[in-house]
Amino acid sequence: MRIGELARRTGVSERSLRYYEQQDLLAADRTQGGQRDYPEQAVDRVIRIQELFAAGLHSKKIAQLLPCMWDTDGGPSQIAAPQLVDDLVAERDRIDRMMVELANSRDVLDEVIKAADHV
Repeated sequence: MRIGELARRTGVSERSLRYYEQQDLLAADRTQGGQRDYPEQAVDRVIRIQELFAAGLHSKKIAQLLPCMWDTDGGPSQIAAPQLVDDLVAERDRIDRMMVELANSRDVLDEVIKAADHV
């Protein structure tokens, strides 16, 4: 499929898709005219990339993890290295810490709102 169709099907901009290629997160064949030609599984790959970015992972970490993940379900592939589990646990722990920090920030804002509401 062409880049425009992949963008439409995933809700990701063409610019982002080109960035994913530059970061070795996504690959496309080229037509004789030089246009990108993505396989059907690119849809799942882009969705997986978006989920990992949304979880706060950076492109270098995603590039390390993607070869160890199946695109269709995000589970570990047959080539998943034991390091994958350690990396994912570390990322989950980082997200847990961020959630606590965000909850604390929300609590502070609630206190300020409550105090300002009584003025």
